[in-house]
Amino acid sequence: MTTTRTSTITRRSVRGAALALFTGAGIALTPLAASANVVPAPAAPTSSPAPVTAAPAAYTAAPATYTATPAAYTSAPAANRANAAVSAAMAQVGKPYAWGGTGPSGYDCSGLTFSAYRSAGITLPRTSRAQSTAGVPVAWNNLKPGDLLFYYSPVGHVAMYIGYGQMVHSSTYGNPVSVVPVSSMSGLTSVRRVA
Repeated sequence: MTTTRTSTITRRSVRGAALALFTGAGIALTPLAASANVVPAPAAPTSSPAPVTAAPAAYTAAPATYTATPAAYTSAPAANRANAAVSAAMAQVGKPYAWGGTGPSGYDCSGLTFSAYRSAGITLPRTSRAQSTAGVPVAWNNLKPGDLLFYYSPVGHVAMYIGYGQMVHSSTYGNPVSVVPVSSMSGLTSVRRVA
């Protein structure tokens, strides 16, 4: 009886720790249909128990009701438009900088964020300065994928946070849309959340 209770508590602790790890890493957990054959039912008692040669199935099988996928790159439902905008922006990586460009062949910084959010069903102003007034301010230590990062005073550049300390942006002539560390660019003045 003590063993059963301990293993139940251990499984719950492991599950909770895994959930915290996935959430902290920006990984969404998507429910799947449960399977009736995930963990076999215990066999009827026999006269002599078989020797244990492997870990119990509860410790070797992955949870059957959830699958981990990176939140920043999944197709998002309407309720999670920020992830959809990140996916749209990431699909433009490698395309050329084009002043005033809103795609699909080229983008300037605000054209990239404007187009990415438009594809997610959210209308933003067209310029980086105007976009810096949209949505709500966000503390630097509370960044989430899809947040807009604004640079310089007055605002002259915008990028989109994608998670893991990275952002996607279209910076200047000769540089294609790219993913870079947020710390690679100085002059950050504000962060806004629009979805």
